[in-house]
Parts: sequence; C-alpha cells; structure tokens
Amino acid sequence: MAVVRCAQEWESGAMTSTLPIVQVRDLQKTYGSVEAVRGVSFSIAAGETFALLGPNGAGKSTTIEILEGYRARTGGEVSVLGVDPHRGGLDWKARLGIVLQTSGESGNVTVTEQLRHFAGFYPNPRDVDEVIDAAGLREKATTRISKLSGGQRRRVDVALGIIGRPELLFLDEPTTGFDPEARHQFWDLIRGLKADGTTILLTTHYLDEAAQLGDRAGIIAGGKLIDIGAIDELGGATARVPFVRWRDCNGTLRQERTSNPGQLVAELVAGLNGAEPADLEVIRPSLEDVYLSLVRGAEAAVPGEAAASTRTGRHVSSILADQDLTA
Repeated sequence: MAVVRCAQEWESGAMTSTLPIVQVRDLQKTYGSVEAVRGVSFSIAAGETFALLGPNGAGKSTTIEILEGYRARTGGEVSVLGVDPHRGGLDWKARLGIVLQTSGESGNVTVTEQLRHFAGFYPNPRDVDEVIDAAGLREKATTRISKLSGGQRRRVDVALGIIGRPELLFLDEPTTGFDPEARHQFWDLIRGLKADGTTILLTTHYLDEAAQLGDRAGIIAGGKLIDIGAIDELGGATARVPFVRWRDCNGTLRQERTSNPGQLVAELVAGLNGAEPADLEVIRPSLEDVYLSLVRGAEAAVPGEAAASTRTGRHVSSILADQDLTA
C-alpha cells in the first residue's frame, strides 16, 4: 500500500498543482554492512506538515540528515526545494530552517541579541521583534538565554529556525522534556507557522503530537517506509475498527472487534436482561495503537532484522559519522 502511494505521489508531483518541496525516491544509506535506509520514497507538498515516525534507529535521523545536506546518501534520488541536498550551497541552505534536538545557543546573550546576530546571516530575514512575538518571547526579550526555562529555550530554538524566513522547517523532536502546558503552547506556535505557509518536516516520538500537527505521516521501521498517508488513514480502514471489551458472567475477559460497537453493546445488555456487562469498554484505536501495530508487524515480517536495526542503527550512525563526512 505504501509503495503504491509513494509511486503515485512521485508521478503526480504533489498533493497540489505545484512541485513538491521535498521529493525522495528509493533513498538508500549504508554503513559498511548495515543498511540504515532501504529504498525510502515520499514527497512533501508546499505548506504541508509531514511527520516522519519510527522507533529509535529506524532510519529517521539518517533520512533527515540527508535531506538537510549533512550526510551523503548511498543511493536513490533526493530533491529539496528543487536542489540535490548534497550539492546545496549557502543560498540553498538559507532557505531552510533547522531545529535540532539539542541547541548550541549562547547563554550569555539575551534573546534579542541572539536573534539579531542570526538574522545577519540571511539575505531576507524576518523582523526580529516580529519573530519574538510569534515565538511568545516578548516578556523574555531582554533576558539572558541561560536564565530561561527549558520550554522558553525551545521557543528560542524555533525563533532561530524561522528568523531566516525558511521555506522548509525541520523540527527534530521539538517538545522532548516539555510539560503538558508548554507542549500545547508550542503546538500553537507551529500551527501559526503553518498558517503562514511554512512547510514543516516533523520527527517526534509523541504520537499525539503527530496527530495534532501533521497533515500526513510516514512510518519507518528497519530502514524501510512501511506506511504513508493522511494521519487518520494510516494502517488502512481496518486498523481503525473499534474494540468492545467486557467480562462475561464467569468473569472471563472478552474482546470483540466490530464496526458497529453500539449494536454489540446493545446485544450484550439485552443478554443480561438490561444489566451492563462488567468492565465494559469501547476502545477506538488511536494513532499510537495503529503505529505500534504497524511497527510490530514489520518486525515480525522479518524476524530479528527490524529489531536489530532499532537497537543498533543510531549507535552505528554515530560511530561512522566522521567517516561519512569524508565520503
């Protein structure tokens, strides 16, 4: 299913009449005998928020680094903003915004000073005060970065990522360590960027975050893209069929999957002369349920292979990073 949809995306060019911001076809990356990315294909349309999901070591970070131009690919075709990332120059890089998992901002300068400094690197930067307001940092504009909370520093990261007016914004695990309130405030900021027309590529381990922000998602396991599509269509229609769970008169836990949970509940109640079954639940699978089912299914399809990649992929990438930069 995923392969068919990927092929259709590549042939049609995008979800809209314009060319995609990102085009990836048959992407491959190997480290010695380890295949970190194996034939991944997808595209991202202008103005879309695309979530790339998968367990640690599945190939997400390697794929993103290739798109950002930081890592050379072994095979396949990649176009980002109409340019091969491996050949992208400074003018191309100025069109990107990148928010990494960890930042290297200086703690000895204020928020305003840091943004003004970074704005000077771009040919057509956003107004610094405008970015401070958009990031919700007005009250902290004159505060040294070292004095900010973790959530506020993350807002600075995003502000630095958008100061250059990027056409494409990479967000790598943007809300790790956030409390619930800070996460929701951050989501509002990202929605504002999307409303302004920014294309966003998001990686996250929070499936509710992907569901809140993403238009579409791709799921990688064992270096392969195992599914891709609209958030509420991942896994296909059968993956969203609800479960009805209850305990029968003998105390045995029972479960049945049905497209008509109300009818099943009514039948159970009728069978008990109007009494409600013990521990009755109607469970509608969430994105997290669908995701886990797809990943576990991929691991079961090739016993040991996807799991081994999950355990070792990131470690191997780190060990060979320096070697790759000289490739």
